[in-house]
Amino acid sequence: MGRLQPATAALVALWLALAALIATLAPARAETPEPNGPVLHVFWSLTCPVCIRQKPWIDGLEARFPGLRVEAMELSRSDRDHARFDAMAAERGIRPEFVPTLMLGPRAWIGDTPTLRAEIEAAIEAALTGTETVTDSALRLPIWGEVDAAAASLAGVTALIAFVDGFNPCSLWVLTLLLGMVIASGSRSRVAVVGVSFLLTTALIYGAFIAGLFSVMAWAFALPWVRWAVALFALGFGLVSIKDYFWHGRGFSFSIPEGQKPGIYTRLRRLRQEDLNTPALIAATVAMAAGIALVELPCTAGFPVVWSGILADRGLTAGAGFWGLLALYVLIYLGVELVIFAVAVTGMSLGRMGERHGRALKLIGGVVMVALAGALALRPELMEDLGASVLLFGGALGVALAVLLVHGRRWWRA
Repeated sequence: MGRLQPATAALVALWLALAALIATLAPARAETPEPNGPVLHVFWSLTCPVCIRQKPWIDGLEARFPGLRVEAMELSRSDRDHARFDAMAAERGIRPEFVPTLMLGPRAWIGDTPTLRAEIEAAIEAALTGTETVTDSALRLPIWGEVDAAAASLAGVTALIAFVDGFNPCSLWVLTLLLGMVIASGSRSRVAVVGVSFLLTTALIYGAFIAGLFSVMAWAFALPWVRWAVALFALGFGLVSIKDYFWHGRGFSFSIPEGQKPGIYTRLRRLRQEDLNTPALIAATVAMAAGIALVELPCTAGFPVVWSGILADRGLTAGAGFWGLLALYVLIYLGVELVIFAVAVTGMSLGRMGERHGRALKLIGGVVMVALAGALALRPELMEDLGASVLLFGGALGVALAVLLVHGRRWWRA
């Protein structure tokens, strides 16, 4: 027992030393508390071009706003912060789908536009000074109610591009030719069956093509030069379309090849056969529409390429948001054709689209495409602001209409 006493004394001395050390360290730790100023949480990704473009502004916020702490979490290289992203997004009532997403207190912002930057800076200033800020990124629409500005800008750009794309001369030429031939049969039910079958088939094929194109773009836009490649493609597509207005039939063109048109005429004439019952008529229309859709794809691919590039540049992923925008695109794209179809069914008469109309539509589409090319290359943030997008499209349409009025007046009457 006597031998244990030194060991016991040593243990007691050790515990006393540890207690003294803890007592000494505890006040020192309390003297350096965790920062209690506002914290801006930034969720971003190295594969997101918008995030890369936004990063220099993010990096300068702490120097511009003393007392602010920026906590940036990169999501592509590790899963460590994904659960935190999900939890913080759920607390603020948003979906953890898009980057960049910035959070300050109970508020969150998605994307990067001059308007959002100004709003975030106002919120930071208010958090630092203890005042309230009333800036709000939500838009309030009469029917839909409150809509986030980032989502509204994507929906607005989608609607604008799809509307212009809907006046594609190739697809309108095929539709008017098809309905004109079927109207000659004198059967309204046959016109309805053929029209519905044709429009549904082309919508499904066009939608599938755009979805596949976007999946490629979403991956490729991780490379910094892809946005420039898309801009160059849009510029080339637009200039070729403008060329087709002034010098139709000369040189390279994004149109249905002349050698393919006799085959299209032959397929369309088959739909006038009286011995085709309804199932056979539907099958023949679907097969014909699928074949023609592939033939006219070079003529219709321009705007989907640009639209997919804009969505990929904004960091959109192939989730529910994309499929909703795609449905909106296809519905608006078909709007013009649905109007033509309704006229054909109700009136049982329809004029064919002539070369003059096609050339005018080529000019309009070409000018809009050149404007989009310039925005993608020089000012991509324009596509992130709904008002700026409307002004861009309005300006391009105004230029095209001015050319038609000044240059095309004599040509149109010829």
